[in-house]
Amino acid sequence: MSKTPHDSSTHASSTHGHAASTATAKASGTFRLGDDLTVIRLGFGTMRLTGKGIWGEPRDHDEAIQVLRRAVELGITFIDTADSYGPEVSERLIAEALHPYPADLVIATKGGFERPGPDQWVTNGRPEYLRAACEGSLRRLRLDRIDLYQLHRIDTAVPAADQIGTLKALQDEGKIRHIGLSEVTAAQIEQAQTIVPIVSVQNRYSLTDREHNSVLDYCERENIAFIPWYPLAAGALSEPGGPIERVARRLHITTSQLALAWLLQRSPVMLPIPGTSRVAHLEENVAAASVVLDDQTIQELESAVASARRAGSR
Repeated sequence: MSKTPHDSSTHASSTHGHAASTATAKASGTFRLGDDLTVIRLGFGTMRLTGKGIWGEPRDHDEAIQVLRRAVELGITFIDTADSYGPEVSERLIAEALHPYPADLVIATKGGFERPGPDQWVTNGRPEYLRAACEGSLRRLRLDRIDLYQLHRIDTAVPAADQIGTLKALQDEGKIRHIGLSEVTAAQIEQAQTIVPIVSVQNRYSLTDREHNSVLDYCERENIAFIPWYPLAAGALSEPGGPIERVARRLHITTSQLALAWLLQRSPVMLPIPGTSRVAHLEENVAAASVVLDDQTIQELESAVASARRAGSR
């Protein structure tokens, strides 16, 4: 485990019951994107605000608006979205709910996917497409400049330098402040950095999914934000009676809160962005910022994950 402000604690504190509605994201600490944007580390992801299959309007429009407004009330200053969520739906909802934006709010969006239908994702990294995607996001979000624009995937059919170069050109034009990548290797980040500074990486990562440990290590060395997507994945380990559920019950917290607390302590560059379409679930997730796991609890979790891996490899 990397050192974080939490590591000086030798106990496990928890939130439960009423605390879930009063805790704020500020307890997660801060991280500086680039040299000029400080955000609260526990953010909010908007993918789940859209319809089934990440397609179309939300089931409950008013609840989606309230979720976004409540997120800001709870101290969240980092909201992650993408033009492909809906498509276009989540960006429009953000503007409807929060514009004009609070001065400290950072909205990160992404481009590089076409959406032909529900649960369908087609990579498109052609320069003309990325430019149109960025300009569309600017309109929907009602912004003159996007604080963090992320390439949703590197398109293997297009030279990577052309894709990164397009984002650099948009940055030079003042349409993008900072640039990030998603689902990349350390080598791909290094290559991109020969063209333009990269301030964030968004890869799949969770308590039970450590495939990108080497990328996280690279981000720590370079002080690049690591934004884990699918951060609550725990699989069979979190099933009723399983080891993660047992630990959570002992601490009087949920398995989701345990997974988020672990991520926040895993690395000081970690910026989890759990998403939801319900205010109550949002408040529950934010309460995880106040959870501190002691060394014994962390070791118990590591042993459970290691045992599951050994069982899976047989």
